[in-house]
Amino acid sequence: MSKILFITAPYHCWGVQVVGTWPPLHLAYLAGAACDTGHEARIFDAMNKRLSFDDIRREIEDFQPDLVMTLDYLPVTGAISTATVPYALRILNIAKEICSQTVTLLGGPHPSFMYEEILEDPDNRVDYIITGEPEQTLKKLLGALNGAGDPRAVKGVAYREGERILYTGRQPHIEDLDTLQPAWHLLDWEDYNYLVAPYGRMASILTSRGCDMDCAFCSQRMFWREDWRCRKPEKVVEEMEHLIGSYGVNFFTLIDAYPTKHRERWELFLDLVIERKLGVHLLIETRVEDIIRDADILHKYREAGIIHVYLGAESADKDVLGSLNKGTSFEQNKQALDLLREAEIITEASFMIGFPTETWDSIDNTIASAIYLNPDIAVFPVVTPMPFTPIHAQMKDRIRVFDYSKYNLVCPIIEPYQMTMEEITQALGKCYMSFYSNKMQEIVEMEDGFKRKYLLSAFMLMMKDHGESFDFAGADMERMKERMKKVA
Repeated sequence: MSKILFITAPYHCWGVQVVGTWPPLHLAYLAGAACDTGHEARIFDAMNKRLSFDDIRREIEDFQPDLVMTLDYLPVTGAISTATVPYALRILNIAKEICSQTVTLLGGPHPSFMYEEILEDPDNRVDYIITGEPEQTLKKLLGALNGAGDPRAVKGVAYREGERILYTGRQPHIEDLDTLQPAWHLLDWEDYNYLVAPYGRMASILTSRGCDMDCAFCSQRMFWREDWRCRKPEKVVEEMEHLIGSYGVNFFTLIDAYPTKHRERWELFLDLVIERKLGVHLLIETRVEDIIRDADILHKYREAGIIHVYLGAESADKDVLGSLNKGTSFEQNKQALDLLREAEIITEASFMIGFPTETWDSIDNTIASAIYLNPDIAVFPVVTPMPFTPIHAQMKDRIRVFDYSKYNLVCPIIEPYQMTMEEITQALGKCYMSFYSNKMQEIVEMEDGFKRKYLLSAFMLMMKDHGESFDFAGADMERMKERMKKVA
């Protein structure tokens, strides 16, 4: 049997990592698959441990694995995982430098679509790229590498053979997701905490895989081949109880792209969480039309412990929304946010900027729209055409940045027709300053309680170390910080 080391890339950017540290659930699933077939697995979470490539080198030298695997991973549903690809490739090169016989494996959305580009570069010392859903492919590949078959016969794998790049075809999807067992015991649970008050131990869980929506900027539909599959609510709740009892978890993030797709199943999940009295906080992402659909059961969201819902509003411009294939409207965004506010659930909404048609007038319109919709938290991702998404073809002639490590939704990648890329960075700061300057007055007038403390804590974290990623107009930001301290 083999020793396999799973490693997260030591990548950091301003954004989701600011408010907490999420367990690398994708690697926990892969490590579980390795253990299930009798192999020895270890997870080295360099990302959340804030470690360096030198630390990774020492870990590989200490463990002496037969295989090293990493993913293009960030602790979200995969939308910005491309940014970690250069770091993941460097990890595998280090493994080969230490021992050329070490088998190197790479997986995730970006490698699944861009395996030819990766393997064509001789500097990338990748033996096998696991494409698509990885667990079953990994099991079969490990068996083949240990003499139980030919690796070239394993579906779902891309590799080099001389100067040729070969792809073995699609691996069928796993029919029953509840057969997968994450290797929870291989994680250092003290590393995973939600930093927004009230603080707590954080776990990521998965209740479904896939999405059949057609958003032009997202890889979910393509990666999962339009195939949405779900776990049994009973099994999910059992897993939550295990994590609560064994590791002291009291915050759960559902990292599903679309957890609420089937109302009957979703309501059963809420009912079970309420019935079991788990006493935990939940954070989810979903679509505005499902919030509207569930208007009559939003009280169950709250009773089940859902405190934070993320929605992709994206734009107030009908033409832009149409180009993104969101399938929703500005009016629906408003209705969903109002419903969640009435249910006393904290809302977060995203508003994209940096489109090819962007102007200072459209930036001002985005700011005005965010203030009008009035989510509790607003984020302003910069349009980032991942190379395997539909918007990449739409915006290809405006792309000016080809360093994938910059594809993090903060750095401008495309140049608008009527703005410079430097102006997009300035506009990003203006969006945040304008929205939160306006939001602060609402916080000042808010009754002291859970929501007020939560938002103040979140805002302070968001402003911490902001200068590493973009210019927030420093003097204004310092005044904002001082005002928040006084309010707190």
